[in-house]
Amino acid sequence: MVDHELDELKREFLDEARGKVDEMQTALESVRTREAQDRLTYLAHQLKGSGGSYGFQRISTDAAALEKVLETNEGAEGLEEKVQQHVLNLRAEIDRCKRELALAAS
Repeated sequence: MVDHELDELKREFLDEARGKVDEMQTALESVRTREAQDRLTYLAHQLKGSGGSYGFQRISTDAAALEKVLETNEGAEGLEEKVQQHVLNLRAEIDRCKRELALAAS
C-alpha cells in the first residue's frame, strides 16, 4: 500500500475516532446509567483495538485505560471525573495525530 493511501486510511480512522469521542462525551451526561456505561465501554474497546492497528498506540493505550476504569469503578465515587479525564485525553491525542498527519502531508 502506498503511503498516501495509508495516510488517507489513518485520516478516516481519526475522523471516526473523533466521532466516537464526541459520542462518549454525550454518554457522559448519563454515565451513572448502565446503558451509558455499556456504550462508553463498547466505544473505548473499539478505539483500543483499532487505534493500535493504525499505528496510534497512545489512542489505544488511552482507550484501554478508559475501558478499565469503566469496568472496575462501576458506581464508584468520582467515576464521572475519571471518565471525563480519559475522554479529554483521547480527544487531545486524536487532535494531535490529525495535526501531525496534516503536517506530514504538506
